[in-house]
Amino acid sequence: MTIRKVGVVGGGLMGSGIAQVVSQAGFSTVICEVSQELVAKSRQVIEKNLTRLVEKGLLTNALKAETLSRLVGSTTVEDLADCDVVIEAIVEQLPAKRDLFRALDAVCKPTSIFASNTSSLTITELACTTKRPDRFVGIHFFNPAPLMKLVEVVRTIATAPQVYEEIFSFCKQLGKSPVQTNDRAGFIVNRLLVPYLLDAIRALDQGIGSIEDIDSSMKLGCGYPMGPFALLDFIGLDTTYYIANVMFDEFREQRFAPPPLLKRMVLAGRTGRKAGCGFYDYADKSQPKSA
Repeated sequence: MTIRKVGVVGGGLMGSGIAQVVSQAGFSTVICEVSQELVAKSRQVIEKNLTRLVEKGLLTNALKAETLSRLVGSTTVEDLADCDVVIEAIVEQLPAKRDLFRALDAVCKPTSIFASNTSSLTITELACTTKRPDRFVGIHFFNPAPLMKLVEVVRTIATAPQVYEEIFSFCKQLGKSPVQTNDRAGFIVNRLLVPYLLDAIRALDQGIGSIEDIDSSMKLGCGYPMGPFALLDFIGLDTTYYIANVMFDEFREQRFAPPPLLKRMVLAGRTGRKAGCGFYDYADKSQPKSA
């Protein structure tokens, strides 16, 4: 199979980034959202990102124009019918994703490959919604998708070997560095990262160190680019809480159980950078202070 046309469902932060990557790599790209307003917003984000690349000398104006010319917006899944690959990047909620894949399964050609960008749900839960579990994989990009090289390519027990190989090759064509992983909640990165973040919260709650001291210790002692609390605020405490619950439900291991402090902060609306406050206060974004 030769991949020529790719659909991306969801034009938010991840979806727009994925669509940009796919279009820049030379593929015809359809980005599908629920309204023309959101389609236009996604395109504006992509155009802004491409303009930055031009200003930095990393992209020519000609290549920017070519990338945008390959990008088409839509508000209906019917426009994805002839896509060779459809990547889902909508809200991280199982019922919504299942509904979407049922709709896609009804309209897309039999040879279309379905992929989910989920960071926590098992791919099998989504694949079994369709009549093509053998043509279903996980393609987990990392934020921001245009910059992060890693992509986790997830195989289920039903994924056909040739489909998996095709998608793995496709990710390389996108300029990414794909890794192979089997279908277990959290895959590779979150399987290792989430317990680390949750343990940092427990350490704080137990008075082992302050927010700043724990962050500094992990940066200076382990060479991490940011500490666990800065990273939690960047990811979103609500997102981390959701992923941790999914992983705890899957494995029933204490290391995946969300600490009470995390739950309280989410309930209080202190979800991180996007809310202006998490473990740090972002009133002054240039100099965040522990909240």
